[in-house]
Amino acid sequence: MIDRLIVHATLLTMTDEKGGLLPDGAVAIEGNRILAVGTTQELMERYSARVVHDVAGKAVMPGLVDAHIHTSMALYRGVAQDTHHWLQKGVGPYFSEINEAEAVAGSMLNIVEGLKAGTTTFSDFDNPMPLIAENYRTTGARGRLTATVNQLPPGLHRLKVNEMYPLDESTGRQKLEETLQMLEEWHGKADGRITVMLGPQGPDMVTESLLLEIKSLARTYKTRIHMHVAQGDREINQMERRYGQRTIPWLDSIGYLDEQLVAVHLTEATDEEAALMAKKGAAMIHCPGSIGIIDGMVPPVMAFLEAGGIAGLGSDNAPGNNCNNMFNEMKAAAVFNKIKAKDPTVMPAEKVLRMATIEGARAIGLADEIGSLEPGKKADLIVINTREPGLAPVITAPVSNLVPNLVYAARGHEVEMVIIDGQLVMENRQLLTVDESQVVARAQHLAEQLAARVANRSSN
Repeated sequence: MIDRLIVHATLLTMTDEKGGLLPDGAVAIEGNRILAVGTTQELMERYSARVVHDVAGKAVMPGLVDAHIHTSMALYRGVAQDTHHWLQKGVGPYFSEINEAEAVAGSMLNIVEGLKAGTTTFSDFDNPMPLIAENYRTTGARGRLTATVNQLPPGLHRLKVNEMYPLDESTGRQKLEETLQMLEEWHGKADGRITVMLGPQGPDMVTESLLLEIKSLARTYKTRIHMHVAQGDREINQMERRYGQRTIPWLDSIGYLDEQLVAVHLTEATDEEAALMAKKGAAMIHCPGSIGIIDGMVPPVMAFLEAGGIAGLGSDNAPGNNCNNMFNEMKAAAVFNKIKAKDPTVMPAEKVLRMATIEGARAIGLADEIGSLEPGKKADLIVINTREPGLAPVITAPVSNLVPNLVYAARGHEVEMVIIDGQLVMENRQLLTVDESQVVARAQHLAEQLAARVANRSSN
């Protein structure tokens, strides 16, 4: 007898370019892995299960992969829109005032938000990461975690917009040591749900020597480097003044463009620079909602993909994107790139769904474990009610409308069940691992305290 059997599902296995659609499909789960995928008749004849989920009228697909998120920033959701220099003028005052307890509470709020909208894997780039890691242990979410390493002094937002950063060697050394301790303590923990990458915040925020040291360490620990790259004109200005080159050509000159690198944003990259990164083997994380709001731009993800690159999607941060919901990112990625290209065939729904599942998993180095429904992979999957008015009706012939409707119409509330690592984390929209109301109430209380401190500092 196996642990769990899901039957009568409209399956999206993500095993082909169209989504791997299987009507009246079933998934067998044993422990934390998928045992078999097939038709309902086939699997019900082969297996009996302790728990059977009959999900007729619903879609089942791999859990969504948020390939770049800063969960610790949730308490100041929505403070950095509709302004130039969002980092210094919007985020900076809050970032300088927030304490560890507030950052951890914000992280929990963001994880709850993501889980309820079908995100099962969070590639989180944050501090204080050892404390945030406990949120992943508690909630049952899968965390691909990166502790931020930079050499920046406190109060960066108080510098003039074009002022050079005063990089501090001792700050970088301390943060790198904390990262390595995090890696030793957390990599592979929670039955493998929690893994760690190395994270220089950006090539403009650390010295060349520290970047090269981190690259060597990534080889030693057999992990990847999660880093913002060409994320704004501010960065390009810093790089040209410090090294006499734009970010991507300079990274290429020091041997940084390869499969180790998970490069986030590429906001200011040219098409040629994006294509160079793709050809060198680096992955790209496209965060269309965030970059659209804070920069009014569409990064060159199409040039990257056309050059053969692997790209995932990320929600980035709540201050500059307002929501951390991968359905939002899928729609934004598709629509923004169609508008940019003036071509409705660009970035089709099937492509962005893959970017939020299997290709996102590839980009962060987890495709052997997650991202598709296949025997042997981890049992990370979501159940979506396709009888919600915004997703109905479901049509399978002469063409299927399921994938386009998920990308262009779903908002996240249609997700009814979440299973991660074989464990039921949400059922009937109710989280089973944490008390949602308590998470929201604590976040509200601490956010008010944080905002009061920022207001008091601003008035002095």
